[in-house]
Amino acid sequence: MLTVHLHHLLFHSYHGLYDGEERIGNEFEVNLDVSYEVSGEDLDNIKSLISYEDLYKIVQKRMEVPTPLLEELANGIMHKIKHQYARVESIRISIFKLKA
Repeated sequence: MLTVHLHHLLFHSYHGLYDGEERIGNEFEVNLDVSYEVSGEDLDNIKSLISYEDLYKIVQKRMEVPTPLLEELANGIMHKIKHQYARVESIRISIFKLKA
């Protein structure tokens, strides 16, 4: 099993429940681990692997959509990854609001 790790991804986004968070925004850190099975002969073929660049773009795009709850945000990222990559076996994600 392979795991793609993307850690300490920083975004200025507009998530939160409280007045003003949709205008001022906050700094967020996202950590993402995506695990999947791949056979040995596929390890030298980039098309058989899950691209960390594609995973980053999924996170980046979702972070641009203001969302009241971080749980909803994390679930949306996981859902998009699973939809795009059916062979994913596990996803671990953490999202931190750095200036709560």
